[in-house]
Amino acid sequence: MPPIPVPNLTAFHWRLFFWACVVTILVLALMPPTQPLPTTGWDKTNHLLAFGALWVLGRRAYGGHGLALVLGLVAYGGLIELLQGQTGYREADWFDLVADSMGVAVGMGLDWLARTLGRRGPVAR
Repeated sequence: MPPIPVPNLTAFHWRLFFWACVVTILVLALMPPTQPLPTTGWDKTNHLLAFGALWVLGRRAYGGHGLALVLGLVAYGGLIELLQGQTGYREADWFDLVADSMGVAVGMGLDWLARTLGRRGPVAR
């Protein structure tokens, strides 16, 4: 089976995807709970998935700024919780920040795995 062609995306494209995801997550986090929202079925996995995706996109968008990206994403998770606490219809849950941080860690692990396997090339069968 021939390999699937992957478009060659530039840092500019990855930054567009990253910031679109940042804005989308903020909007979803601050919407009233009366709206049906996309979910994995458990709030903490929603956070884990969102922040794992943010890590992967951010790493592609901003390359060598890993520490700044980690700190920025964790601060962003904290900001979301502070803003949710200011609404009359959401609550700040600091365990969500733990799930956000775990999502960043999972994203880092998946990113490392993808880069490591990518250097080895395709597996022979």
